[in-house]
Amino acid sequence: MTAEVTLLRHADVLVLGGGPAGAWAAIAAAGTGADVVLADKGYCGTSGSAAVGGNNLWYLPPDPALREAAMDAREAIAGRLTERRWMERVIEETYHQIGRLAGWGYPFPVDEGGVERRGSLQGPEYMRRMRRKAHRSGVRILDHHPALELLATPDGTAVGAAGIRRQDGGGRWEVRAGAVVLATGGCAFLSGAFGLDVDTGDGHLMAAELGAELSGMEFSNAYALSPAYGAHTKGLMMQFASYYDEDGRPLDLGDMGTARQAVARLLADGRQVLARLDQAPPGLREAMRRSQPNYFLPLDKAGIDPFTQAYPVRLVMEGTVRGTGGLRVVGEDCATTVPGLYAAGDVATRELITGSVSGGGSHNGAWAISSGTWAGTAAAAFATRGEGRARSRPAGRAGLRPHGLATGAAAEVVRAVQDEVLPLDRNYFRTAAGLRRSLTSLDRLWTDVAAHLAGEGRGALRARQAAAMVAHGRWMYRAALARAESRGMHQRLDRPEADPRLARRIRIGGLDEVWTAPEEPKEAVA
Repeated sequence: MTAEVTLLRHADVLVLGGGPAGAWAAIAAAGTGADVVLADKGYCGTSGSAAVGGNNLWYLPPDPALREAAMDAREAIAGRLTERRWMERVIEETYHQIGRLAGWGYPFPVDEGGVERRGSLQGPEYMRRMRRKAHRSGVRILDHHPALELLATPDGTAVGAAGIRRQDGGGRWEVRAGAVVLATGGCAFLSGAFGLDVDTGDGHLMAAELGAELSGMEFSNAYALSPAYGAHTKGLMMQFASYYDEDGRPLDLGDMGTARQAVARLLADGRQVLARLDQAPPGLREAMRRSQPNYFLPLDKAGIDPFTQAYPVRLVMEGTVRGTGGLRVVGEDCATTVPGLYAAGDVATRELITGSVSGGGSHNGAWAISSGTWAGTAAAAFATRGEGRARSRPAGRAGLRPHGLATGAAAEVVRAVQDEVLPLDRNYFRTAAGLRRSLTSLDRLWTDVAAHLAGEGRGALRARQAAAMVAHGRWMYRAALARAESRGMHQRLDRPEADPRLARRIRIGGLDEVWTAPEEPKEAVA
């Protein structure tokens, strides 16, 4: 990184990330009277997965029977890794905060009886409202200010962050704060999934450098169906799909839940799969186009009517964005194992509410709202202690401060890690032998990255992203080896059954030496 520093300000709370979780955290912290800075890699309100399309929401009115049924349904498929108390809290917090969002002017549609339908959000309008509310709450928003590293006291307390100013020559910025909320999203390995180019796992790497633990990283192999001509991975459309082989013959792939695995098997074997949305009722088709226009745009450009013509599909890696794993939280305030550091949204594990299966848009959307609110409020309270802001050090290592001669190229590192984590036959269909082969390559790659990868200005961002992706690959495959069974999205071909003894979460951590350990029942977050 360049030596030039602009110390933008001291703050009570620094929020890293400007998606839904970051915006809710910043608003919550500012609501306590705290001085809040929000730094986003892109432009807060337009970058990230939520801002690029419609999002379902785990929104339930205060009907005990309805809420119990919703939690029962999730527990039935979640691999016994959820916690009822957390689900109850998320449902209640989401209901309350969506009421506030309506009060801020979000235009929820109204049904025939005049009742607002609050079970989904249109990303662009949602995030426009959130940015405006954050600004009006006094939050200072730093757009195009990606964070590259945390600042820490000698005892390891997080007290700020530093990064680069992308639109100002790549110069360095620093914000020293009383507490930090990470809301940097998951890791999609630059797979090309729609809206996920900012999701490279930077926050996880920064936290791990201070000793943060992760959990659920074996549940990180989320893939979503997309037209081969595009990268839109909103799966709701596929409930109306019929599938065909390369010769146009119908494929009987079962329901929406089983179809994805069947398509994955065919694609992994080198076969082509086509889809046609011919099961969509004619009266619904125009509404589908209005709700998800980005899904249809590349097909329209290719001259394809997806309701009457078959089009090729592919599976796109979404990693821990649509997966489950992330930083382990150790309290109801979403504190991490690092003092002064809180996690919100996709950067945190969502096992507590969704277990071993994807939270999709609905549960993940509710988690972003709830965890952001809790983390922002708790960070503001922690900041009142005023611990050691002036006595800080930059904590970044791999990709920033190599311990050898800086010779590595970030683009080559990205390609190398993608070769191990994107192919279906390596990550979707897992075996112990395959996991070990990939880990051998990834461990060697990490050694090279730690010793040699670095960059200046914007090059530092690219190097840091590459390092974070290598770290993610190693965490998720180590956790996948430790979970010697199939559970939820983690499917082991060599261990096809679930093992009742493994119905507990797996902690993981470390960088140069990665470790795993079962989370004992007494350690479960209350």
